[in-house]
Amino acid sequence: MATETDAVWYKRLHWQIAIAMLAGVAAGAIGGEELADRVGWLGTLFVRLLKMIIVPLVFTSIISGVASVGGGRNLGRLFGKTLGYYVSTSAVAILLGLLVVNLIRPGEGANIGGVSASEIPELATPSSISQLFIDMVPLNVIDAASKPDMLAVIFFCILFGMAIAGLPERPRATLTGFFESAFAAMMALTSGIIRVAPIGVFGLIVRVVGTSGFASFRALGLYMLTIALALTLHLFVALPLFLWFVGRIDPRVHFRNMLEPLTMAFSTASSAATLPVTLRTVENKVGVSNRVSSFVLPMGATINMDGTALYECAGVLFIAQVLGADLSASQQLIVVATALLASIGAAAVPSAGLVIIFLVLESVNLRGPEVDVIVGAMLAIDRPLDMYRTAVNVFSDSCGAAIIARSEGEAGVDSA
Repeated sequence: MATETDAVWYKRLHWQIAIAMLAGVAAGAIGGEELADRVGWLGTLFVRLLKMIIVPLVFTSIISGVASVGGGRNLGRLFGKTLGYYVSTSAVAILLGLLVVNLIRPGEGANIGGVSASEIPELATPSSISQLFIDMVPLNVIDAASKPDMLAVIFFCILFGMAIAGLPERPRATLTGFFESAFAAMMALTSGIIRVAPIGVFGLIVRVVGTSGFASFRALGLYMLTIALALTLHLFVALPLFLWFVGRIDPRVHFRNMLEPLTMAFSTASSAATLPVTLRTVENKVGVSNRVSSFVLPMGATINMDGTALYECAGVLFIAQVLGADLSASQQLIVVATALLASIGAAAVPSAGLVIIFLVLESVNLRGPEVDVIVGAMLAIDRPLDMYRTAVNVFSDSCGAAIIARSEGEAGVDSA
């Protein structure tokens, strides 16, 4: 079966989205608000489809990913190192995104689709840091999923996955197989919804241009540059520092060894599609043993999403700026915590990060049709950012494999 990268150019999703965006700009400029009212529902329907899959996607992704780790003392040690690295790099990525967006403030004074500061919803905030941790524990997980209180849902999924991983072989295999199959089904559904993105983008862009003209694109362009700058800092500064100081590895050698997977990740925008290439390269060129690479890299493709975590945090702050909402320190803390946990549930498929951003928005009560319009406009320009953040995700996975291999006493990792 031919993949998207094998298809002729006009059958590739990013070109279809680009064409839909241009068509939407032209139609919105010509048809104005009258046409925006007629076709805007296409964008609304697409956003509802994205929201529909959030809870089941997070449930199946996190539970299957954590449960598949297994047990055993040696495996537990490897799991601890891997999880510690992934949480650390994701936290650094989120803080970088937070810093850059607060410095540049790309959404300040922007007008996207006629959304104004008068439409700001009441923002949620905890009374203290201790209250934030208390709120993470749901009294009723079904009720939390229906609200949705995604921070509580994600926390439950992580604990439930860990509980499955600690079961005896037979029940663990049964439950892991069930959630892996459910996750595969959700990935297929997600991919199917993403395939109709060009139609949704057309309706969203017609609405944006028809109601606010071309003023939106200045803010969106600045937003793109902001995200790209933050991703660049993480890829070329933060991760090399992890390699140098934690793994005692020359970042230049690691970059050279990883060129093929990085190119693959950028072109496919999918960590899952890149995984076979990453595994082969990390073992044959980087010099990591199969014992480490076969554990760290598949786990990373499931739960380590540095670029996605950065994007989610920065994207939510951008939306808040467009709405004229000045998030307090405690509200930004909620965004950081939710983005860190939500990145674990980001499926390794193109544009899945855009689905997960709704989780982070919900955490501070940023919801409603005006928020959907802004997210839709962000979707129209998301493909190049998605390609870049996937490359960041894959490179972070490979850095983790190299650093953990060194910590396990393996010699010859990234030798010049």
